[in-house]
Amino acid sequence: MKDPYLYPYLSVIRRRLEKVRDREQRLTEGRMELVDFASGHEYFGLHREGAEWVFREWAPNATSISLIGDFTDWREEKDYSLHRTGESGNWEVRIPADKLKSGQLYKLLMRWPGGSGERIPAYVRRTVQDPHTHLFAAQVWKPEQPYAWHSPFFRRPPESPRIYEAHIGMAQEEERVGAYDEFRKNILPRVIDAGYNTLQLMAIQEHPYYGSLGYHVSSFFAASSRFGTPEELKELIDAAHEAGLAVIMDLVHSHAARNEQEGISRFDGTLYQYFHEGPRGDHIAWDSRCFDYGKPEVLHFLLSNCRFWLDEYHFDGFRFDGVTSMLYLDHGLGKAFTEYADYFGDNVDEDALTYLALANKVIHTLRPDAITIAEDVSGMPGLAASREEGGFGFDYRLAMGVPDYWIKLLKETPDEQWPIGHLYYELTNRRADEKTIGYAESHDQAIVGDKTLIFRLIDAEMYTHMNVFESNLRVDRGIALHKMIRLITLATAGNGYLNFMGNEFGHPEWIDFPREGNNWSYKYARRQWRLRDDTNLRYRFLAAFDKAMMHLAAEYSLLDASGPYLILENQANLLLGFQRAGLVFLFCFHPHQSLAHYPVDLQPGEYHLILDSDAVEFGGHGRLHPGQVYFTKPEPLPDGNIRHTATLYLPTRSALVLRRKE
Repeated sequence: MKDPYLYPYLSVIRRRLEKVRDREQRLTEGRMELVDFASGHEYFGLHREGAEWVFREWAPNATSISLIGDFTDWREEKDYSLHRTGESGNWEVRIPADKLKSGQLYKLLMRWPGGSGERIPAYVRRTVQDPHTHLFAAQVWKPEQPYAWHSPFFRRPPESPRIYEAHIGMAQEEERVGAYDEFRKNILPRVIDAGYNTLQLMAIQEHPYYGSLGYHVSSFFAASSRFGTPEELKELIDAAHEAGLAVIMDLVHSHAARNEQEGISRFDGTLYQYFHEGPRGDHIAWDSRCFDYGKPEVLHFLLSNCRFWLDEYHFDGFRFDGVTSMLYLDHGLGKAFTEYADYFGDNVDEDALTYLALANKVIHTLRPDAITIAEDVSGMPGLAASREEGGFGFDYRLAMGVPDYWIKLLKETPDEQWPIGHLYYELTNRRADEKTIGYAESHDQAIVGDKTLIFRLIDAEMYTHMNVFESNLRVDRGIALHKMIRLITLATAGNGYLNFMGNEFGHPEWIDFPREGNNWSYKYARRQWRLRDDTNLRYRFLAAFDKAMMHLAAEYSLLDASGPYLILENQANLLLGFQRAGLVFLFCFHPHQSLAHYPVDLQPGEYHLILDSDAVEFGGHGRLHPGQVYFTKPEPLPDGNIRHTATLYLPTRSALVLRRKE
């Protein structure tokens, strides 16, 4: 890291890196590689070994453990009782192969000093929910034919990620929970056609409460069964790989569901088995449990979880959720992080930081081409830098300040008063030595209680005036600015771009999962693709423009290029221009004043208009000729230099992209 403001903290940085090395040595004892240590999923849980099943669990406080299920009539039986193996708190039972069949349900009956309870195994790979009690049970899962991968060694294309963030359950049109197969057949082709190269899947790890968006995980090694079978998820990932898309998942290691019968809280009768003891073990704001990242068994669990999803499901990486919450003892709640001292004081959980560094090493050792993304709003230096550079190994960090800025701007400032210089600063303000993923909005901005960008721009008139047969000033403004916001965010993004499904065509409504407050309705837990497909509605114009943006980014390797480099800033006329990847981006945010014959300083040459947000096919007014060509003219300056300018017509609320002819 080359940031001079880090020099006063070099001793802290070195100590943290030394802690990472020491922790790795402690875990591996110098006898194995860290990636081999991260294989707890191959030992714990239920496995078929030859002519028998073997089940193992770590539960140091337990006094007895029995497998109970429909094969025992949910009663304890001696043949299914586990026995301790050594002093480490591990338990084991071996069962003849004919005593368990794929599809059968089971749980653990755990006893501890002073109590007992039914539990689902911590390393379980499949759970299902009872439709009547809504409680989960583990399920024996051993198909006669394991899934045969078509792309067993898929490698992500060496280009910056253009991420399509998606939720399997709410991806369908109907008011119900969607399925892996439906997504593969109906939604994946849309993602491919739209030009994205990376699919990010939310809510894959099993979670009891559907409305948690998958962020209250109960079974960390189980793919959510409400969407289908493990094989159907594998088939979806396989199909994406065959189409050339990388597939990453939201990985929730920042906390765990508080549920005890379904999760790992109070698993063996103690609150501190996987989590911190006392108040530190509770995340009050999220109503969840906080992992103790200093405990070797917890690191074994979490590092194995990283490897499991790569090994078993061929995911190509992870977006680590809630990193800010992990990094700080107060979870970063209510903090502004205005000075570097905030990153190096006593409030930092260095055990969590150590875990993140070890997780990245495991992931990248196993898959050097994997993508890891940190969701951190605090700006902790070094998260997305390599260990060789003094960092902690993430490939990218999310530019979380950008969508927050767009919301603030739309809420507080009329667009005729947008501060052009400050806008450009906010879009490009990032750590120069770390890669970032830029985005205008994600699922966070679409959850009930908030509004998507398009809804902030058009509001209730989306319900009545989005047809192509009439003109509406508010709709025209909203569509124009929506395209400009997304293009300028893409063009100034650091090294990647993210979009949440449906936002590319201006999906009109928020996300609200079934809950008591809405009579358990699925009305807002879906995506209305018919709006995008209806030729009588304007949503298709936004989708077409987004597709053109993705094509532009791919064809010119936009996100792999350095920059942007500012060439024009005019607050009076609300103009902004910059260059990147050999392209010229020009934005006129003025609401009612188009600029004719406006001179723009450029390198000498011939420039072609290759993207126009005001084009008719994008729902614009078509005020420029498609493929317009511009020529620069030399102009002598008093100091003897020569200025080269092209004279352009810049329509109101429009964005132009020019390419210089070689």
